[in-house]
Amino acid sequence: MRIVQLANFYGSRSGGLRTAVDRWGAGYAAAGHEVTLVVPGTDDAAEILPTGVQRLTVRAHMLPCSGGYRIASARRVADVLGHLRPDALEVSDRLTLRGFGRWARDRDVHATMVSHERLDRLLGMALPQRAARALADEANRRTARSFDAIVCTTDFAASEFDRIGAPNVHRAPLGVDLDAFDPRHADPRLRALYADDTATLVTHCGRLSPEKRADRSIAAVARLHGARRPVHLVVAGDGPRRPALERAARGLPVTFLGHVTDRSRIAALLATTEISLAPGPHETFCLSALESLASGTPVVASRSSAVAGMVDDSCGALASNSADGFAAAIEQVLAVSRQARERAARTRAERYRWPDSVDRMLAVHRGRGSVPSLTDRTG
Repeated sequence: MRIVQLANFYGSRSGGLRTAVDRWGAGYAAAGHEVTLVVPGTDDAAEILPTGVQRLTVRAHMLPCSGGYRIASARRVADVLGHLRPDALEVSDRLTLRGFGRWARDRDVHATMVSHERLDRLLGMALPQRAARALADEANRRTARSFDAIVCTTDFAASEFDRIGAPNVHRAPLGVDLDAFDPRHADPRLRALYADDTATLVTHCGRLSPEKRADRSIAAVARLHGARRPVHLVVAGDGPRRPALERAARGLPVTFLGHVTDRSRIAALLATTEISLAPGPHETFCLSALESLASGTPVVASRSSAVAGMVDDSCGALASNSADGFAAAIEQVLAVSRQARERAARTRAERYRWPDSVDRMLAVHRGRGSVPSLTDRTG
């Protein structure tokens, strides 16, 4: 099978989306399929990745105020696709590339849209809830009609499609590299850079954009610091909110690492820290939370996000969306013995394997499941 993956919000500083696309593509190639990934970049280029995936880069303009993302035009992507003749199309972009469901339908190509975010939640950041929901429902109806399959990584992500009765929704949870992220990567020397033996080392790992709510991590540490709880927060990530976040963290025990390209360094940080924070209230999966669990590190997450389906009191805590809520949840985790919470975190992560995720995606690309036929689709 010739599988083509499309992803516009894919770049050197992308997080979970890039990891998911790359791991799926590598799995498809390992299973004997021909895989091409089309992404934006500074210039047109072609390369064969070590996984065997062909990556085609399409020259694209920088998106203002995005923190470095480039967006390839649909016309240029269509020009590339015309030469690839895919059997299956996988689109990881619900905004700028959503029209490729129709493109695929016109060419009798099986098309899958991967929903990496909740559209109703994103619109709700700028619009009243009723208006956001109405706009999201209409957009989601069009998407569900245009594509053969909609893939969601969690029930939380799928709920906005379930709400409109979309018949072609599939679940494909992401996975985690249990070798790369492992408690054995803990490094006492790394810990000593940020905290002594009396302090709790806490990490926020993720892109510093508004919806990730890194400000809530900083505010929670401010509450703990004010209550004389020895604590140090390490923020790994970059993005448009960084200047404002650095101002908010002045005078607090907070260290900003910026974007960390070395995955082994991230793995060491996650295994060394005592608690990982995932305050984004709209997360549809949060791969960094799963990587933390695999590293034996409990996660404190927003109870309104998909992480609530991954974390419980044995391997972390769920918090209300406030600084006080996250501070209290951190204290809750610290009340559990470190050995018990680390063991529970690792055990929970072992439920999520990349080979299982790849198998589910390949089943979708082969057209298995309850999917409307091409002739039944409209819009």
